[in-house]
Amino acid sequence: MTTETALHHRIDGPDAAPVLVLGPSLGTDLHLFDAQVDALADRYRILRFDLPGHGKSPVLDGPFTMAGMAEAVIDLADRLGIERFHYAGVSIGGAIGQQLALDHPDRVLSLAALASAARFADPESWPKRAANVRADGTEAMVASRPGTWFVRSFAGTEEARRLLEMLRATTAEGYAGCCEAISTFDVRERLAEVKVPVLAIAGAEDPATPPEMVRLIAENAASGRFEVVDDSAHLLNAEKPERVNELLAAHLAATE
Repeated sequence: MTTETALHHRIDGPDAAPVLVLGPSLGTDLHLFDAQVDALADRYRILRFDLPGHGKSPVLDGPFTMAGMAEAVIDLADRLGIERFHYAGVSIGGAIGQQLALDHPDRVLSLAALASAARFADPESWPKRAANVRADGTEAMVASRPGTWFVRSFAGTEEARRLLEMLRATTAEGYAGCCEAISTFDVRERLAEVKVPVLAIAGAEDPATPPEMVRLIAENAASGRFEVVDDSAHLLNAEKPERVNELLAAHLAATE
């Protein structure tokens, strides 16, 4: 993947504040983190970005890899004059964060990985999903998101509808390319190299990255903490923003 075209991004918060970079989940855009910005932008300069082919980001040259997307984030930070930053990401966004902490340990101050994994389940299934989306578009994924992205009792909410519209707006190639990056991602044997403070947060009812999968990140990093958020699934920061914001704020304050 080349990084010649910068990822679409948005910055909120005071110019002189510590920087927090937020990386979204597959099939969403930077507005996944609206609730986190509302809660934290008074204390942090928050940089959000869209994944390639998601939101307003172009589809970068493939093949997509987690290392390539991490380099795209570094390229964006360089363009903005950001030297060091805290990082928090959901799912693939959390995987990009792990890759950043491994490949650029001098740039990352702390890491929060939400509903993420050092190796995602069923790696052979991701190229198949990529092929299905290339054939039928991201609309093909919408029906399967209730119960996966969020618990079924959340499905009728306005926030759930907003999240599904992000998925519908995602390009097929952007979604498929990210699926292929997920299929080859595996840093389980390298987690001990992550020296920055790590917070790993799981949704208690997340079938995509169950709590034990998320726990692995915290247990194998040099300095990790693991938390579970009740009554939430994969997009827990949108389902349970108050609890997630509380955990993030404490994590960031402890590493300042």
